Amino acid sequence: MLPPAPLAKMGGVEILSSRVLLHPADHQATLAFYRDVLGLGIAREFGTDDHPGTVFFLGGGLLEISGSRPAAEPSSLMLWLQVRDVHAELQRLAGLGVEAIREARTEPWGLVEGWIEDPDGTRIVLVQVPAEHPLRRDQR
Repeated sequence: MLPPAPLAKMGGVEILSSRVLLHPADHQATLAFYRDVLGLGIAREFGTDDHPGTVFFLGGGLLEISGSRPAAEPSSLMLWLQVRDVHAELQRLAGLGVEAIREARTEPWGLVEGWIEDPDGTRIVLVQVPAEHPLRRDQR
């Protein structure tokens, strides 16, 4: 039997899979935000009651919430999440008590972006790719 084909090859390293790891200061609040507010589907749960981990489906990737970091250390992670309608998503999230830290607007590069933060201070860029944008035509 042949080994699985790599999904990407960069600089000689075969990348078989990937995920973003988030180590929040407040694990429960961050977990509830991604599960209950954003409504991400759970791919896998692991660990113990004292050290739980949850992996969420994130479009074409995965987001793992596990471990922790001191509350004094700010999160430097930014998530870029493509949605169908940024305005509608910001409105839905506002109904759940999530404030936009920047309202939706069309950027000079042609994408519509609105920004929110999770309870841990991680910036989440909600992105809408307009029909006429080159990303819609690029089929790589």
